[in-house]
Amino acid sequence: MFSEVSKSFELLDKKIQKWIWQQGWTNLHDIQEQAIEPILKRNTDIVISSATASGKTEAAFLPIASYLIQNPSNCYQVLYISPLKALINDQARRIEELCEPFGIQITAWHGDISASKKRNSIKKPSGILLITPESIESLFINHGSALDNAFSRLCYIVIDEFHSFIGTERGCHLQSLIHRLDNIKNEKNIPRIALSATLGDIDSIRSYLRPGCGYPYKPIKSSTLVSDIKLQVKGYLESAPDIEHPLPTVAETIGNHLFKVLRGSSNLVFANSRQNTEYYADMLTQRCAKEGVPNEFFPHHGNLSKELRLEVEQRLLKGDFPTTAICTMTLELGIDIGSVNSIAQIGSPFSVSSMRQRLGRSGRRDKASILRIYISETELDAKSNLIDKFRPELIQAIAMVNLLLKKEYEPPDANQYHFSTLVQQVLSLITQKGGFHADQGWDLLCRDGAFRKVTKKLFADLLRSLGKSNIINQDHDGSIVLGEAGERIVNHYSFYSAFITPEEYRLEVQGRVIGSLPIDSPLTEGSFVIFAGKRWEVLSVSDELKLIRLRQAAGGKVPKFSGQGMMIHDFIRQEMKKVYQNDDIPAYLDETAVKLLIEARSSFKQLKLDSNSILESGASLYIFPWKGDKVINSLTLMLRSLGLRVQNNGFFVEIEKCTTNELRTLLNEWTNNDPPDAINLAQTVKNKLNCKYDHLLSESLLNLDFASKYLSIDDSWAFIQELQISI
Repeated sequence: MFSEVSKSFELLDKKIQKWIWQQGWTNLHDIQEQAIEPILKRNTDIVISSATASGKTEAAFLPIASYLIQNPSNCYQVLYISPLKALINDQARRIEELCEPFGIQITAWHGDISASKKRNSIKKPSGILLITPESIESLFINHGSALDNAFSRLCYIVIDEFHSFIGTERGCHLQSLIHRLDNIKNEKNIPRIALSATLGDIDSIRSYLRPGCGYPYKPIKSSTLVSDIKLQVKGYLESAPDIEHPLPTVAETIGNHLFKVLRGSSNLVFANSRQNTEYYADMLTQRCAKEGVPNEFFPHHGNLSKELRLEVEQRLLKGDFPTTAICTMTLELGIDIGSVNSIAQIGSPFSVSSMRQRLGRSGRRDKASILRIYISETELDAKSNLIDKFRPELIQAIAMVNLLLKKEYEPPDANQYHFSTLVQQVLSLITQKGGFHADQGWDLLCRDGAFRKVTKKLFADLLRSLGKSNIINQDHDGSIVLGEAGERIVNHYSFYSAFITPEEYRLEVQGRVIGSLPIDSPLTEGSFVIFAGKRWEVLSVSDELKLIRLRQAAGGKVPKFSGQGMMIHDFIRQEMKKVYQNDDIPAYLDETAVKLLIEARSSFKQLKLDSNSILESGASLYIFPWKGDKVINSLTLMLRSLGLRVQNNGFFVEIEKCTTNELRTLLNEWTNNDPPDAINLAQTVKNKLNCKYDHLLSESLLNLDFASKYLSIDDSWAFIQELQISI
């Protein structure tokens, strides 16, 4: 029996109440108390923001299961959307425990589910469908005629790890797919429930959950689950190599510390890239072999086979053996791996949201969350460049920790057009319906859908671009249909995803596939490679089969993987400036990190950057706007348009062979005119093909898309005007 009276508990179906008693629960978490009534009423969108393992899934599905028990139907009633197949498999098990006793059908649908199971499910749809955005796309393409029946009584749409979709191509793709489902049902009032551990201002998320708003919205945030955080930032200095007296590299020193403090417990080490993941996994595996102890260190990243990733996840979940996963963001999201002892972060993470998500993987069950951050900086000498003197990696890490402790996270970017994703949705809609008239397509996808920044004129320009490449054609009645090239795109297995999926080689050992490598990272016969935390020799490479056969070996090197980091937001750079200006020494810094911080602050004050945004040193000028990557990118292009030689150095801009007086003269003349045109600036960038279907866009659309994603003209022009006054 509950230890206290719960009005929300009384609203649940008696069968759900009994199930809760059987679990031995003595109370509901605060987010569960808050979520039950509005979810049962089905008259509002809901965002549930709370720490990992705080009961978000139950907050959503206790009332959902209660509703389904009382309102059974022979169709899919709940659409649960996840960014990861592994998370779907994990959540399917959890939701089945709740729903199976009551006859509520649970169906997982993604690329690893057999075609026969999918066919049977679409013939007899029922209960809860757990699916990825890409598999929703496949439903439209392959089962379009069956969707009217399958979703005719859809009651709820649940989006897990919602933060991972916000502001991305994939998130825009998902918005469009959900809107098209609404259109199929001709029902705009299906409640949307978003779950996340890392949302900053959850009121601002409303427009991402349902573009256009106009529907009731209720944010729910936990106020009771606040765990302690134990932090340490360890600094390291990378010295120039000394052939006569070789010293361990920083990477080796970090590896030694990881071995010392993590061995014997379960942990996650986020290495920021797949190369680093394989490098540290191999280093620590070799260290275990050298010490004659069982290996506890295993890699986990997207290029490993599903079986190898699952083995690591199961080791962590069962907890029978100490296990440390060296990973990328694959273990950042909510896959159930139990509670790990600590989190290690090699290098500064890409975002505060990411840091919060990673930290949430430890510290459950009233234990403190433990985070160790390892930062490497270059030892200074007479030839050191300016950027090294500012210790930017360390300062960025400190700034991110400060923002994390203040619970401030990156706001979503609402400025983008996402033309590449719109191309995909145009082709998908044509395939689903057999064709559409241009005004109907714009109404569905743009006016009322996810691409609201796209005007009728821009949509017409996009259709003309696709027509020139025979991607689409216009029929005699004016309807838009697939062209020959468009049919080839839609019929390719890679079409379902809105993001680039590079062609890859499969890696095989004695008939067992252990993972894949991008085709742009080729291996040759007789070469050696580190993969899956082990060392291999390449036996054969088949370009025709896209297959590389391996056998275990003593040597190897880490292969190259594709991928890039995220853009840094304004508020991180502004917090970095505060770190330079302050005198306090964070208690979580080790001795080396403290020395590096003092060095960085000394350089900052010596160069008088507290009151100046510009520095003349040698033959160059350095400009410090203390803004994010969008402003830095814009300033770089703006100043280049004046004929200056400009380098983008991350958090500052360098103008080569220029004096303050020369820049003042240029700015005095320039700032009397109107701000530069973003499209003209984008036009000067050579390689703008960053998204999947960018190559199908006209130059004008490509420039507009690039400008919206990577430039911030207004903020940059305001800074230029301030700079002109100050010098």
